[in-house]
Amino acid sequence: MLGFSTSTKHEKKCNVTHGTMGHLDPKQPPVKRKPFAAILNHNFVQKASRTLSRRIIPATLEDLLTKVDSPVYSRVILPLQALLEGEFFNEYIKRGNVLMLSEGGMGSKNTFSLREGVLTLYLDKESYERAGIVGKPDVVQVELRLPAMLHGKKGFDRIVYAFKNVLSTPVTWLFCDLGTTALNPVPMDIHFPTKVTISPQIRSNIIVHEPLLQPPTQASLEYDGDFEDFAVDIHEWLSLISLGSPRIDPDDRIDPILSRYSSPGESTKRSKLVRITWRGFLAPSWVHNLFAQAVLTAPSSLWFALNVTGFSEGWSTRRKDCTILKLPEKEYVLWEVE
Repeated sequence: MLGFSTSTKHEKKCNVTHGTMGHLDPKQPPVKRKPFAAILNHNFVQKASRTLSRRIIPATLEDLLTKVDSPVYSRVILPLQALLEGEFFNEYIKRGNVLMLSEGGMGSKNTFSLREGVLTLYLDKESYERAGIVGKPDVVQVELRLPAMLHGKKGFDRIVYAFKNVLSTPVTWLFCDLGTTALNPVPMDIHFPTKVTISPQIRSNIIVHEPLLQPPTQASLEYDGDFEDFAVDIHEWLSLISLGSPRIDPDDRIDPILSRYSSPGESTKRSKLVRITWRGFLAPSWVHNLFAQAVLTAPSSLWFALNVTGFSEGWSTRRKDCTILKLPEKEYVLWEVE
């Protein structure tokens, strides 16, 4: 027997949900109801991709792209101490709302992130002991919006001291301002950030054998097993499209010894798809709005899929990923991988 571990503690898990979205208010899209909540469950988003049929473009595609602003983020080099100083601290953290994620991770460097005013520090043992900041070993969280987080307060000054004398090495950050009010002057500008505007990458004329995208009904006695097969097969098919794999091409002629993959079901219907991808440092709220606008603009009789990939954080290489398959008449299937 092979000595494979039987433990699944550290393995990725995929939860699948099948349901109906219900009414969508254009002014207040849901935030706590699936599948919308699955997008906001990401701390930071690295990539968002939408796959759709060529039958609903170009008019619908152009309409979607005009309804969502191009996402913008910055790359900047800062020491931790700079986050707690002057207008940067007052405007971005105390009064505003920004997302920040540092370089590092995977056991090579200390890694830091800032989200909703909470600064998370992933520290090696030596840095944690030298810093003397209250928290759990390896991971320290500091809620910077608390009333006690002010200069002159004992606990806050201890953090400032640690950032100045121990965790003082400047690091590269990805920065995204979620505020709706334009600041003048802009606190970030004194640090000479590099601003990046994310333009969508559009891949058209993807030829596939389109499977029957209809989940089995619960009326079937074999519903659980049938739905599991459907969920596995369709998620694999959508993932191969996402990867740009030639295996989905109906004219693919790979040696069957190397791959025996074929599209799910027995469909021979050839279809053309389009894939639109935004890649960079994306706010989950921006992706949430993208999905809402896609639901509102797409013909209700046709399908599309949205894939959202997060960043790995801290020492772990694991990252959150979700795929939403929007089916006709607001029916959906959601895959959440953690």
